[in-house]
Amino acid sequence: MKTDISVTPTVFFDGSCPICRREIAFYRRREGSDKLSWVDVNQVSEFEVFPGLLKEQALSQFHFLNGDGRIISGSRAFAALWLHLPQFTALGRLFSVAPLDFVLEKFYRLFLHVRPFLHMLLRKELN
Repeated sequence: MKTDISVTPTVFFDGSCPICRREIAFYRRREGSDKLSWVDVNQVSEFEVFPGLLKEQALSQFHFLNGDGRIISGSRAFAALWLHLPQFTALGRLFSVAPLDFVLEKFYRLFLHVRPFLHMLLRKELN
């Protein structure tokens, strides 16, 4: 989705995911994070989290709303986030171009498949 309106770059994350919570907490402690909005999708009561982004979609993978109104998902969303955090800008640039964007996406897709198993392991460890 693209608009002509400037919006605050926004991170949409799954706050019920212990892995996601830890990672987001890490990013929120970084310089530049105060210029971003952080939305735990689980706390949104609406069916649509943002115009063009359904709650179910937002919970299925990582999403980032760019300042130009574009919603980016998957590993490209991480690269977009990194571009907004000075400590990670070089990493964001690196993984924003081929073929590294493709490689990162493959690893991210693999993570999405094992994430439910990692959740189970973490829950057992915490209990």
